[in-house]
Amino acid sequence: MKLAIITGASTGIGYAAALQFIEQGYTVINVSRREHDDPRVINLCTDLCDKPALIVLNQQLLSHVSQASEVALVHNAGYLFGDTAIAPNEAELEKTLAVNVWAPTLINKALLEHMPKTSSVLYIGSTLSEKAVAGSYSYALSKHAVAGMMKASCQDLFNLGIHSACICPGFTDTAMLREHIPDSDVLRTIGANNGFLRLVEPNEIANLIVWAHQNPVINGAILHGHLGQKEY
Repeated sequence: MKLAIITGASTGIGYAAALQFIEQGYTVINVSRREHDDPRVINLCTDLCDKPALIVLNQQLLSHVSQASEVALVHNAGYLFGDTAIAPNEAELEKTLAVNVWAPTLINKALLEHMPKTSSVLYIGSTLSEKAVAGSYSYALSKHAVAGMMKASCQDLFNLGIHSACICPGFTDTAMLREHIPDSDVLRTIGANNGFLRLVEPNEIANLIVWAHQNPVINGAILHGHLGQKEY
């Protein structure tokens, strides 16, 4: 059995990735608070901020991993909050780190040593994994940490036959982005700041995720998917 475990697969990039893995013959598990609406997806509904719930989740995931010939472990779930270094929101920073950093760490701790060769652990970062913009303190901090987790994973997984990469989408047309930036005019302006004058589509990042899993040559790489953002 080829297995894909995707956090946050109920919407956006994770949703699209789940469908693409299914099309290629993978059993897909969605780990999120909400269900993926395709009946072929196994839904393990969990709050990634709840550490006791993660213990139960990891036991469930291990039972599936033990039957798999290869595993794509995709840390896709993310929490986005806008604050600043001058006035960080401590509660929101804690939630951001719980979803974006702690949950992947605890899932890795439970699963990595049990994953077969030809598996991968893929982290979904952001363009803010390598730079920052004003008003995104907690999110940028966490996404820099995601890139660091990938680099550390690459070094620690030597000789296990498991590869790692960090996939960094640009502004992607997801519900999370539209909730964060509800003004359609602003979104159009943002979309115009790349070489194709539009937002990235979730399916485009999903393509990159599936490709990254199937190509271990990119082990340790940070892969940007932003249509060529303008640099200022």
